[in-house]
Amino acid sequence: MAPGSRLLALWALAALVLPSSGEEGDGGWRRGGPGAVAEEERCGVERRADLTYADFVQHYAFVRPVILQGLTDNSRFRALCSRERLLASFGDRVVRLSTANTYSYRKVDLPFQEYVEQLLHPQDPGSLGNDTLYFFGDNNLTEWASLFRHYSPPPFGLPGTAPAYSFGIAGAGSGVPFHWHGPGYSEVIYGRKRWFLYPPEKTPEFHPNKTTLAWLRDTYPALPPSARPLECTIRAGEVLYFPDRWWHATLNLDTSVFISTFLG
Repeated sequence: MAPGSRLLALWALAALVLPSSGEEGDGGWRRGGPGAVAEEERCGVERRADLTYADFVQHYAFVRPVILQGLTDNSRFRALCSRERLLASFGDRVVRLSTANTYSYRKVDLPFQEYVEQLLHPQDPGSLGNDTLYFFGDNNLTEWASLFRHYSPPPFGLPGTAPAYSFGIAGAGSGVPFHWHGPGYSEVIYGRKRWFLYPPEKTPEFHPNKTTLAWLRDTYPALPPSARPLECTIRAGEVLYFPDRWWHATLNLDTSVFISTFLG
């Protein structure tokens, strides 16, 4: 069987995952399942559990990404983000979905419960980005305020910026292709999210309407070592900081709940 066909078959099997392991482990959200994409062989982003603000500004804020550990306690927010609690609190709220391509042109509105129960499934490797709907970034901050007020963002700001939240939930194998914007943080609440990053001066090779999963299957294996991105998988409770204008693409290895704090 060809590699592409084998991957497609494995992801079809991922739709038949076992029941969730419950509120304590994965919050009732479905894991990646059989055949799910693995984490990278070696994380290329430094993890810091003892970072001071002075170290952050000097070594990372304008220079390179870093993974922050243990700087905030979001256990209460995490508990509120279980599948059962989010559906109870927000199931009838209308959410806006974006297409999972670089520019996210198309928007679709539908009830949050419908998204969770009907669209939150493992990504089809053959789907294009503009055919894949993704819940992230278009949150009604007023309607979701009762949830966001329990979130403690990373403590390190940047001069002249103000934080803005974007909350998301996405199925295994989904993600956003390469794009760039201002600096910010991304914290995983449940699941795992694999990141691929390039500095501003190094434009990655990608098609804006191909999913990250397709890029990983078709383009990534042929990249020479010098053209490989920085990459790392962010796990629940970890926070990735990315500097201004860094290219990045994401791939959810499990059904993932996450929140970004953009510094605009």
